[in-house]
Amino acid sequence: MWGFLVAAFSVLYIPLIVLDSEQIDVISSGFTNSDFQEDDYNADDDHNSSSDHHHHHDQRHRDNEWFEEQLEDDLKWSFSLNSVLHAVTSQFQDIALLDTPRFGKVLLIDGKMQSSENDEFVYHECLVQPALLIHDDPKTVFIMGGGEGSTAREALKHKDVQKVFMCDIDKVVVDFCRAHLTANQEAFHDERLHIAINDAKDELEKSEEKFDVIIGDLADPLEGGPCNDLYTKSFYEQVLKPKLNDNGIFVTQAGPAGILSHKQIFTPIYNTIKHVFKYVIAYTAHVPSYADSCGWVLASDEPLRLNVEQLNNRIQERIKGELRYLDGASIVSSTVLNKTIQTALLEETHVITKENARFIHGHGLAAEVA
Repeated sequence: MWGFLVAAFSVLYIPLIVLDSEQIDVISSGFTNSDFQEDDYNADDDHNSSSDHHHHHDQRHRDNEWFEEQLEDDLKWSFSLNSVLHAVTSQFQDIALLDTPRFGKVLLIDGKMQSSENDEFVYHECLVQPALLIHDDPKTVFIMGGGEGSTAREALKHKDVQKVFMCDIDKVVVDFCRAHLTANQEAFHDERLHIAINDAKDELEKSEEKFDVIIGDLADPLEGGPCNDLYTKSFYEQVLKPKLNDNGIFVTQAGPAGILSHKQIFTPIYNTIKHVFKYVIAYTAHVPSYADSCGWVLASDEPLRLNVEQLNNRIQERIKGELRYLDGASIVSSTVLNKTIQTALLEETHVITKENARFIHGHGLAAEVA
């Protein structure tokens, strides 16, 4: 996903705050993990009989550096790294762009995987397309966060969408992604896109407009993160919902949603939104670069119709180009959750407020300062 922003950058052994090539080489060396490089490469007769192609392939990955992300206190996620392409620090977060063999270009915020070039379309199509396709006639879209531009890109695929407002708190992220994420260049130059650098809560409160679809492309809630209040019942109830048109739809990313991770924030976000809107749908998809499934929650005060034929017809009629991941059947099937997660959604009682927020592993820069 080139998309939601905040987490803990301390797992990069040296802070990524420099841009010249010599310093980037030094930064890259901090990713080396000899355990990963050497354990599986003790050559025996079978390895020696492999083709030269496989030998060179293995050797290349032996020589690469490795990026490591702390997913939980007892769990790390590591992948091979070619180089650090760009890195900078804003007042809100650390931002880096990596080049990797498996995932292509990878965007990190505070050391956390935000999106990768090779599979971001899964996250962003799932975030944007179901809401816009279920809505009978979406004309205006408001994006909370989304500084990398991928969410705007997906909304702008709809020929009848007239305005897309993208509000991100961090100008450095927006400028960074506009400069370096080539896949979204067309979206950033689309005259229908309007960008505001502001807190989404403040921007919605002062807006005189209402919107057909509001999208939460936000970082997961983290201790010290900049967008935690945007997951609370009071925000949904008092700020966001009044800015939706009568038939409006709200959708938000809702964090990890795997068998072992769904109770962290996915089920609490779902339950919180259920206390504000009449009709709520949770759905999931596996995103390889996240090493887990991701969850989304879609909500409205009008019934949300999921009809495969209607969704396919709307894809054909409304969208310029093609979707890479979703069609009508896969949209509907994404809402059919396994028994474990479905039971957890039904049994969840936690409602997120400022006083009892839920966080995933990691912390933002505000936590470091505190």
